[in-house]
Amino acid sequence: GDVLLHMLPIFHVHGLFVAIHGALLSGSRMIWRARFDAREAIRLLPQATVFMGVPTMYVRLLDEPGFDASACRNMRLFVSGSAPLLPDTFRQFEARTGQRILERYGMSETVMLTSNSYDGNRVPGTVGLPLPGVEVRVVDDAGRACGTGDIGAIQVRGPNVFSGYWRMPEKTREEFTADGYFRTGDMGKWDANGYLSIVGRSKDLIITGGYNVYPKEIESYLDEMDGVAESAVIGVPHRDFGEAVTAVVVRKPGAQLHEAAIIAALKGRIAAFKVPKRVHVVDELPRNTMGKVQKNVLRERYGA
Repeated sequence: GDVLLHMLPIFHVHGLFVAIHGALLSGSRMIWRARFDAREAIRLLPQATVFMGVPTMYVRLLDEPGFDASACRNMRLFVSGSAPLLPDTFRQFEARTGQRILERYGMSETVMLTSNSYDGNRVPGTVGLPLPGVEVRVVDDAGRACGTGDIGAIQVRGPNVFSGYWRMPEKTREEFTADGYFRTGDMGKWDANGYLSIVGRSKDLIITGGYNVYPKEIESYLDEMDGVAESAVIGVPHRDFGEAVTAVVVRKPGAQLHEAAIIAALKGRIAAFKVPKRVHVVDELPRNTMGKVQKNVLRERYGA
């Protein structure tokens, strides 16, 4: 049977419900560690067949020179969740190990919602197709279904969705639509093959000069630039525009990045109102224990 290498926190739905409960339900053995350490993971991976992690863990593994296909020789499946996996990380991981990471999507209120296929195509930058029995729709501000490639709010319905928040009836009513769909708070879009991509949280939407700006779109351009390891785009208060698009960019080791050059590179590739007014170059982004970038911390840091 399978052996799960478990290095996730167990106070979160990913580490407890998906990883531990999944192993128990399938009768699998588990190698459990209280926290993630890349070198410890490399040492233990040959004893495992399944690994569930967050994107940061995969980046840390790739940062280790000793991580290669031999460490993954017995692995059947690498799974990523809790935060978006960069397509570049997906491709680097496959090139280094021969393994294609399976990315999927869920949340505490719903457990699992969508997944890339185990046997079929795994599309970088997407969280796959709705799972059997789960209804997923992407809608505009008026509640109409969005067309292919159009960004909207993700809403879900199914037996996996929770019934409501404990002793919070008003919040429960706010988060469910009249026809029983749960408002996830995530923004996304469908591709031509029905694969779902997450473009960010609705609360992270930037409104600058009356225009809507989705941070994920700008981050995807930044992440493609030479010398950029990763990025985060936020909105900060601005007297004229309401919010100003601001980018925080992590440099790769040894790279030289300059604000003016980054802004110049974006001009002509994206609409003028989407081009960041400021770019801050840093060594790392603040993250929570699940590896999600803490944009609230960045807004406090650069919005003063």
